[in-house]
Amino acid sequence: MAAACYFLELLNRSAITLQETFSQNWGSLYTQNSQLFSDLYTDLRHYYRGSNINLEEVLNEFWARLLEKLFYQANKQYFIGEDYLECVSKQIETLRPFGDIPRELNMKVTSTFVAARSFVQALVVSGEVVRKVSQVPLREECMRAMMKMTYCPHCRGMASARPCANYCSNVMKGCLANQADLNTEWRHLAETMMQVADRFDGSSGVEVVVLSLHSRISHAMVTMRENINTINSKLFQACGNLREGGTSSTGVDDIIRGKIIVEDMLGTSSNKLDKLVSDVTMKLRDMQPYWVSLPSLLCSDRVATGAGAEDRCWNGMNRARYLPGLMGDGLASQINNPEVETDITKPDMTIRQNIMQLKIMTHRLKNALNGNDVDFQDTSDDVSGSGSGMCTDEICSRGQRPVAAITEQPNSPPEQEKSLVKKSACDCL
Repeated sequence: MAAACYFLELLNRSAITLQETFSQNWGSLYTQNSQLFSDLYTDLRHYYRGSNINLEEVLNEFWARLLEKLFYQANKQYFIGEDYLECVSKQIETLRPFGDIPRELNMKVTSTFVAARSFVQALVVSGEVVRKVSQVPLREECMRAMMKMTYCPHCRGMASARPCANYCSNVMKGCLANQADLNTEWRHLAETMMQVADRFDGSSGVEVVVLSLHSRISHAMVTMRENINTINSKLFQACGNLREGGTSSTGVDDIIRGKIIVEDMLGTSSNKLDKLVSDVTMKLRDMQPYWVSLPSLLCSDRVATGAGAEDRCWNGMNRARYLPGLMGDGLASQINNPEVETDITKPDMTIRQNIMQLKIMTHRLKNALNGNDVDFQDTSDDVSGSGSGMCTDEICSRGQRPVAAITEQPNSPPEQEKSLVKKSACDCL
């Protein structure tokens, strides 16, 4: 899935950029604490892939640990134990050593990742729904009606006769009655996905947020560095004085010597994700009427066309005009379908289950629109077998193909069943 893979590519680019710029700008301060930043990106990847991780806790833990590391580096001449560092991290809310950057960045990262994860997961779920529904077998009544429409003209010596348009539509509407009931929830899901996709633009867009992570973190570190003496004073007051016992260097000079250069890498962004999302949104809009358009799609290349076609087409009995009216869409509308006998009290359970899956996914997307975190562990019972359904680095590197909706004609019955139904269909005339 191109969008999912590109988001992981953005994360990898962001991590590499941070490593390169921090090694140059912060020197040993970064290299001695590089694991802290690696852990952050690892957690972000796991969250995006569907792991049950509290993103807010991950980000708060990162800032608390960063405060500990910078404080320790600035006071290397003192002996600093774990208990003291724990006290230091607890002062982060009142002390605000990084200014407003943690609060602002946390909000943007959470909103962006929740939206991106929910959007890609919705693509996975919709693809699974199409796959499962396409495997639902045709009912015997449907096969009988299709064989009657297809082979009975041959039995009556009218091999060139093609079905009347409304006749074919009624047969297909009866055959795909359950599938048409997906329409409402399918449309709701597509509309909500397009709303989520709108969140990827602007200053809070995915590329902007992800590719500026290193810049925002570096700005936060600069803020603490510029106020290190005041911060030290307040921490000593809150947590107690320290006794000397570390290195001879104070460590403050090491932080102050750190370069302030913060490069903006957004200029190199290709906006590829915007194009990917735009393409997906366009396809979502086109696919909204998918389930109710199948009958006309399947009949488009098999019905009689041209001048006078309505009076010379096969109507199921003869070569003449088809008189019954056109049926509506969905199971309930087939109660009086003249071509396919349908029990409207017995819906297909596989399709009903997938309607529920669409409802659940739409509800989760709406939560994501409101900035609420979503757990996707149980979205489907067999989505990729992993719970996330999103591509891994290995799959992305091979160029995974996007899930495409299936527009093939319904599965035909086995040859033996064809002959039996064909015989019975012709015999009934």
